[in-house]
Amino acid sequence: MEAALRDGRLAPGDALPPVRALAAQLGVSPGTVAAAYRSLRERGVVETAGRHGTRIRSRPAVAPRMSLRLPVPAGVRDLSKGSPDPALLPDPAPLLARVPVTPVGYDAGGVLPELADLAKHRLAADQIPTPALTLTNGALDGIERLLATNLRPGDRIAVEDPGWANLLDLVAALNLQPVGVPMDQSGPSPDGLRRALAAGARAVVITSRSHNPTGVSVTAERANQLREVLADYPNCLVIEDDHAAELAIEPISPLAGCTQSWAFLRSVSKPYGPDLRLAVLAGDEATVARVTGRMRLGAAWVSTVLQHLVVAMWRDPAVTRLITHARQVYARRRESLIRALAERGITAYGRSGLNIWIPLGSQAHDSGGSRYGADRQIGTGREAAVVARLRDAGWAVAPGAMYRIASPPGIRVTISELRPEEVEPLADAILAAWHLSPTHPGV
Repeated sequence: MEAALRDGRLAPGDALPPVRALAAQLGVSPGTVAAAYRSLRERGVVETAGRHGTRIRSRPAVAPRMSLRLPVPAGVRDLSKGSPDPALLPDPAPLLARVPVTPVGYDAGGVLPELADLAKHRLAADQIPTPALTLTNGALDGIERLLATNLRPGDRIAVEDPGWANLLDLVAALNLQPVGVPMDQSGPSPDGLRRALAAGARAVVITSRSHNPTGVSVTAERANQLREVLADYPNCLVIEDDHAAELAIEPISPLAGCTQSWAFLRSVSKPYGPDLRLAVLAGDEATVARVTGRMRLGAAWVSTVLQHLVVAMWRDPAVTRLITHARQVYARRRESLIRALAERGITAYGRSGLNIWIPLGSQAHDSGGSRYGADRQIGTGREAAVVARLRDAGWAVAPGAMYRIASPPGIRVTISELRPEEVEPLADAILAAWHLSPTHPGV
């Protein structure tokens, strides 16, 4: 099955044969097939949908020979990627001339003092303490190292629902058990977090601002409510992901320091460029020391060439002005589409960030963390119908199933490259696809 996935005979979302049917076909025992499926599931390659069978995950932990991303047909506008607008990213070429060219040896790697000083100053401006600080190769790399050094396979982890698809796939690849925490327009539900922690979750990952896929930012009031919940679980590892950083239009309300073990991650990829694989990781001394120690056994450090480039960008007034401009442009694009949809009776969410989330109906939320069931299958079918209608109309968007555990269905639309003249036609297409989807909830 891994070979079939590598060479394209299997693709994300493909259903696998039932255990007994495959056992009969191969002439082996059902136990052998079940063990193989279990191994694939524990390594994040497949997911099991109960009575609905086993299928390949949307982002399986096996490297294919070609990209797993489904090609967007010619003539279809791609609003599914979740990436920043290349036209709004700083050009690194002029700044590279300022990067020291003196080679760095194995004994001189690590966090540059000037970058550490700048990072601490920028975090302090947001009331984020820095008792210890290190660097990782992006936010997801930092989250993976935090989970690998603090949790063990089979442990439960509280995650936002809906939440970041890449994180959900990483959790599966680490053989951790996700427990969904419902989201509203103020952030993760305090009651949902309490239920997840009471169910045994040893860690929680929270997006501070520009939540992917909903665009939600944690409000000051909600941060206080979450702190009250976490006060009863002082041993919980709290991981905050501030991936949008300078692109977020709202002030941050951090949870840093509310438990004994915590980490705050701020990436440079969204504001400054996805190819800049660097994130600042602040946290308590023990948690940061574990990450640093694990890195020394592998990658060792983040390239000092890249660190010097980030320092140059942080210090350049022209880059700062461009980031401010990009933040304003994204806000206009996001608000214009939300407003156009509202005029058509469709509710969409997105306070900040590069995406908006459009719910496709209301269903009971299973806060226990089960990712499957009849409701989820119905919701996934509704999403697929809307996504297909939009693709036929010339628009590619992301189905919500990639981001959901047990939350109601929806679709994610990336606004980062949305042009003003596209807003009205896109809103019309979404309205038409909404009405033509099966069991649509109406507007």
